[in-house]
Amino acid sequence: MSLLTKKHIEDDFFIADIFDNLPFKDDLASMEHPLFTLNFKPDIREIEYANGDTTLRVIPSSKGLPSMMDKDFLLYCSSLVVSKMKEGQRDNSEYIPPRTLRVTAHDYFKATNREDNGNSYKLFEQTLVRLRGCTITTSIRTNGKKQLDGFGLLESFTVVESSRVKDRMVALEVTLSNWFYNSIIGLELLTINPLYFRLRKPLERRLYELARKHCGTKKEWAISIEKLHLKSGSTDVVAKLRSALKKIIMANNIPDYKFNFDPKKDMVTVTRINTIAADTPPIEEHTTADMVYNFKRRIKRQTLINAEKIHNESSTDWAMDEIIIQFITFAESKGEIKSVDAAFIGFVKKKSKTFKKDSNRY
Repeated sequence: MSLLTKKHIEDDFFIADIFDNLPFKDDLASMEHPLFTLNFKPDIREIEYANGDTTLRVIPSSKGLPSMMDKDFLLYCSSLVVSKMKEGQRDNSEYIPPRTLRVTAHDYFKATNREDNGNSYKLFEQTLVRLRGCTITTSIRTNGKKQLDGFGLLESFTVVESSRVKDRMVALEVTLSNWFYNSIIGLELLTINPLYFRLRKPLERRLYELARKHCGTKKEWAISIEKLHLKSGSTDVVAKLRSALKKIIMANNIPDYKFNFDPKKDMVTVTRINTIAADTPPIEEHTTADMVYNFKRRIKRQTLINAEKIHNESSTDWAMDEIIIQFITFAESKGEIKSVDAAFIGFVKKKSKTFKKDSNRY
């Protein structure tokens, strides 16, 4: 099955200005764990998910669970917040945007490849109700903070302008939940390919998310079909997931990644490729400046002070930002690290003993 057609051939100036230069951002928490239903029809079951120390429970509203297609609106909002944060950085300030945003349905439809018609407005209203009405309890922290009480993905939405002729919401104010907002201002995000919005099936979108989160720009990532079934949030039996996965592999629509299934080992392997359509800019990875900025925000302030002291007292000609980039690469190769702060201090001590930039392994 092919991708959805591009709904808006001539890009709106405002949309192009924001999203060509600052592509869509997806939050790591919902990329890692299944918050959204893969069903097109209303899904009124409760999601209960446990993986290691992580627990998640999503209780639907009367309209059902929020879906993978509903998630598009959160991607849109997170990208707007990041855009405002970037503007603040250009002014050399630590500007933190408010949780309340004013958005227009028209811009949202164009940015996420939706038709601007009566049915789109009806579906958008249902999206808002599901995102606002669901109740989530989870042990997942965002920006280092745990949300102790139940919450929705949107705290509220208010229509501030409606069409006089067809009574459609045109502009509205939305307030993001603290939990979701914290993931944005903590920059716990990854850039996603715009072709994501042209994937037809919720499972295709979920597989892309998992590949982007776990494979990223590495050569490949492997996962058992049982584990993939758990992380995807699929309600089908594993056998049906195998069948659906084989069809998706044959269609080969998922951008940036190639999926392979080994029936003997019951394993799925994801390989990073470069097959992005000509009319779509290539996936934007974080720049080194972004990586350094994000890292400094996530570690303890005292850790950074101690690291700077160790670095300043050494005679190395490695710049501190260069050491941070090397540590990020080192940490990714090691997988999970119990204490990032302690590991970083140890890394700085070791690297500070290397005087020359001599390509030593780290």
